Amino acid sequence: MTAPHDFPLEPTPIHVADEVLDDLRARLALTRPPLDEGNADWSYGVPDGYLRGLVAYWRDGYDWRKAEAAINAYEHFQVDVAGVPVHFMRKPGRGTRPIPLILTHGWPWTFWHWSKVIDPLADPAAFGGDPADAFDVIVPSLPGFGFPGPLTGFPDVNFWKVSDLWHTLMTETLGYEKYAAGGCDIGGIVTSQLGHKYADELYGIHIGSGLPLDFFTGPRAWDFARNRPLTDDQPAEVRARIIEMDHRSASHLTVHMLDGATLAHGLSDSPAGLLAWLLERWNAWSDNGGDVEFVFTKDDLLTHATIYWVNNSIATSMRYYANANRYPWAPAHDRTPVVQAPVGLTFVTYENPPGIHTADERVRAFKNGPQADWFNHVNVNAHDHGGHFIPWENPDAWVSDLRRTFHGRRP
Repeated sequence: MTAPHDFPLEPTPIHVADEVLDDLRARLALTRPPLDEGNADWSYGVPDGYLRGLVAYWRDGYDWRKAEAAINAYEHFQVDVAGVPVHFMRKPGRGTRPIPLILTHGWPWTFWHWSKVIDPLADPAAFGGDPADAFDVIVPSLPGFGFPGPLTGFPDVNFWKVSDLWHTLMTETLGYEKYAAGGCDIGGIVTSQLGHKYADELYGIHIGSGLPLDFFTGPRAWDFARNRPLTDDQPAEVRARIIEMDHRSASHLTVHMLDGATLAHGLSDSPAGLLAWLLERWNAWSDNGGDVEFVFTKDDLLTHATIYWVNNSIATSMRYYANANRYPWAPAHDRTPVVQAPVGLTFVTYENPPGIHTADERVRAFKNGPQADWFNHVNVNAHDHGGHFIPWENPDAWVSDLRRTFHGRRP
């Protein structure tokens, strides 16, 4: 075993003040529910019948202090990076040659969505793995998504600007000469930008989805369908899949890109409203078979929601979408592939594009499609189980795939 990296910071455990939690419970007690007839099947959105019970449990049964203790089983740090306050969680690697790995979440994720993969990545031997696969795991909160609190002084925050922050954090603040990176959703394009702009200083990256870095560029970037037509000659199942995917994401992208600040007034004032907006995505985007609690227990849902609430972070979390378009990505070089660092990808069939049915078809479709040209892909995998929150829903697959990406690429 090698000695741990000489870490330059002192831990700062997470703690939410009692008065913040008291205010949350008071607001929950005053919740005024909407009229919501005929919506038991969620077809109009989050039903009052389900949300009302979850709100009551948040008020009277949920124990944030228990969640806080579990979160504080890991080291937490708060540091200024280029003038931006950054929180991150850390698990030191235990193995023959741990390499530093930064994992970046998305929306509506929190840093805690990585909690199921941190231990096996940091200490593989404790989970029956090879100590040579150990990582020194760094899990930051995207600025404006949670701790250390509301983000001010950075109104133009977006994914590629965060990539610069992360590189500064890893190399200058923490002193790593070279590191690895992983991410999903927004965190996936943060990570892809690292693999594009800083390829020589990375061992590689591992991502979900594989979105191109210009995904949010253009006059109709809020249109998830990308003007994809519905035509009479399309197979019925392809048409149905296009509509299904639009239902999952159309309102999300459109509102966040075009009207996020308006929505934020309600979500910052009402914890029930905030919970509903987050819950709809956790339900629609996870592979839950029609029951969100198959993937997230009530306590899980409320831990993630509480992180958003106590930090009043919903407005800045949504700002990422508009700013990715308002301040569009520009390449740092003209070499190809665009992302030159070695890239591993994990897909899940729940997110398959129209006409793709199996894991094998998903891999072939990627390798033969235009997305592949963006990446120096060295390890492409797809799995039948899991939805948008892959490291939470199928942590074993994520850990195995990521390890494979970096096999043979260590110093």
